Amino acid sequence: MRFTTILKTASTAVMAAAVMVAPGFALAQGDMVLKPADTQKLLPASVYYKGQSATTQLRNSGGVKFADGSYVLTTLVDTSGYAADVSAKYQAYFITEVPLKVGGQSLPAGIYGIGFIAGNKFVVTDVGAHELFTATWAEDAGLKRPTPLQVQADPAGGFRIYAGRKYVVFSR
Repeated sequence: MRFTTILKTASTAVMAAAVMVAPGFALAQGDMVLKPADTQKLLPASVYYKGQSATTQLRNSGGVKFADGSYVLTTLVDTSGYAADVSAKYQAYFITEVPLKVGGQSLPAGIYGIGFIAGNKFVVTDVGAHELFTATWAEDAGLKRPTPLQVQADPAGGFRIYAGRKYVVFSR
């Protein structure tokens, strides 16, 4: 009888720990990492950037819903119609409803283009393709399932936006 009670208690603790650390579940502070299925309802099929319309790759999207209801959303885009210099820097559409710190830089609420470029640089541009700032990206060799784009909670606080194994941290 006692063994059964211990076993039930242990399995409950393991399940609770798994839910707390699994990406996509509510974080302790009430923020929630969003997966593509969540963002597809919020993001458009095409977006405006540098005088053109680009289709979004909603299967490659992610974001965060903060406890106060504000969103950060991002999705890869098809940049095949853009000039090479623009498409190199513009890989994803990035929307934030709140000011953020991205790679240590301040970013006001707005709509931006983002990209991971050579030299370990993460670039943020406005919708006119004007560069606002660059930050240094890091590589996560331990990431189990890299995808073209995803958002995950950062163990040190805030969130990571990934392109494969490359990532940059953002927070409020």
